[in-house]
Amino acid sequence: MIAPAFKAEIRPCCYWLTGLSGAGKSTLAQEFKRRLDEYGLPVVVLDGDELRQGLNAGLGFSREDRAENVRRIAHVAKLFVEAGLVAVVSVIAPYREDRAKNRQIFNELPYFEVFVDAPLGVCQKRDPKGLYARHLHGFTGVSAPYEVPQTPDIRLSTDRDDLHTCVEIILRHLTQQK
Repeated sequence: MIAPAFKAEIRPCCYWLTGLSGAGKSTLAQEFKRRLDEYGLPVVVLDGDELRQGLNAGLGFSREDRAENVRRIAHVAKLFVEAGLVAVVSVIAPYREDRAKNRQIFNELPYFEVFVDAPLGVCQKRDPKGLYARHLHGFTGVSAPYEVPQTPDIRLSTDRDDLHTCVEIILRHLTQQK
């Protein structure tokens, strides 16, 4: 839990939640936001599915389009961090190269990669949007690659730890940033 005394010490930053569909990224992002809202901290959630309906509506799922999707979202998140908010991004971002470019985009601004880890079988069973059941061509983790982060800032195992525990891990990380 964030003590009120830490509120003034929380720096604007970005937490980029990456992982397979169904790993729990969106659920974690929304609960993290809810907890930060309790302390009056300025926070925004950027959800990949929502952004594909607007900002990135014209992009498909080719390698190039996926890279452009991630690039655009990173730039938007950076704008929020520059404006003084904690940006919580919930996007699969399947390629290491694209996630590495995010760090370059943020340059000196605090950017943290959070690997929301759950085995493919668990994600398929959860399948909150029915995407695995549709057997979509080019689906990340099934017929398209997902490159597991090699050195994420935080690794959350959503098949072993509950939502509360995972959010507490991110909150603890946030309060330790100076």
